[in-house]
Amino acid sequence: MSSPNLLRRLLVGAAVLLALPAVAQTPIKFQLDWRFEGPSALFLAAAAKGYYKDAGLDVTIDAGNGSGGTVTRVASGTYDMGFADLAALMEFHANNPDAPNKPVAVMMVYNNTPAAVLALKKSGISKPADLAGKNLGAPGFDAGRRAFPIFAKANSVGNVQWTSMDPPLRETMLVRGDVDAITGFSFTSILNLEARGVKPADIVVLPYAAHGVKLYGNVIIATPKMIKEQPQAVKAFLSAFTKGAKEVMANPDPAIDYVKARDGIINVDLEKRRLRMAIDSVVASPDARAEGFGVVVPGRLALMASQVSDAFGTKTRVDPAAVWTDAFLPPKAELNVLPPARK
Repeated sequence: MSSPNLLRRLLVGAAVLLALPAVAQTPIKFQLDWRFEGPSALFLAAAAKGYYKDAGLDVTIDAGNGSGGTVTRVASGTYDMGFADLAALMEFHANNPDAPNKPVAVMMVYNNTPAAVLALKKSGISKPADLAGKNLGAPGFDAGRRAFPIFAKANSVGNVQWTSMDPPLRETMLVRGDVDAITGFSFTSILNLEARGVKPADIVVLPYAAHGVKLYGNVIIATPKMIKEQPQAVKAFLSAFTKGAKEVMANPDPAIDYVKARDGIINVDLEKRRLRMAIDSVVASPDARAEGFGVVVPGRLALMASQVSDAFGTKTRVDPAAVWTDAFLPPKAELNVLPPARK
């Protein structure tokens, strides 16, 4: 074969390859509930390892600034999917009954709310009843503060006073003695208190889940448009996410590299601890092991809907059937992702 013929054949072959249609990747804009911290590795792993791409998806993941904001942005169509507190989603549904695009929860990730009341031992607070008459602090949108009436009712807590502040000041004000206790996500506030010089033994933690409040926590949500027009993409996202999350839970520490790639100034050791705490306390909690990863129990969901309606004083009652669907979940065998229980 002469070299001109070889060159001609190579050029024809290249032209054929260029003429082949590119495999379309479905774009999905996804917003987290908060900054890039340890728990966000559960989502970032599938992106870093190419699982979303392999599933035919072009996923972009952005940080958030609170579950309420994530719900609103998904409702507006700015984002296709997101990660948000189920109570915030319920509140949006019940307060906006005529909204045309109410997001729907499609997978349970935090089987228990991470909300907790935290105090310092020197305050004398050791149990919920000790909170009566105390001054509690939290941002107005804090999930624990919004759900505190449910906690108070379950534990017969008398009246408390509230002080509002921006999130970065919450733990600082507790350390300074400006408030008697705070509400917040346990795996966030504990580490923030330690960063402010408080010894772990001096922190009192009253998790909602351990004190009679079985609220579900954060869920993956999707727009009705996405659900209706691209159901296979929703299924593909959940399957890819589940694959990545399983690997993160099996070996959490290396996954913090994915978080650092998105926020180079994180404290790696601290975020490793935060991720492990989140996995142990809300993702692979005893309730999650009993119910299964990704799913909800209808009776528990209905009770939460009623509790949120009452505690949040919503315009209409929360309809549990409107806020949740399991139609896009991976098969049961694929959802078997929780690591062995720690002994």
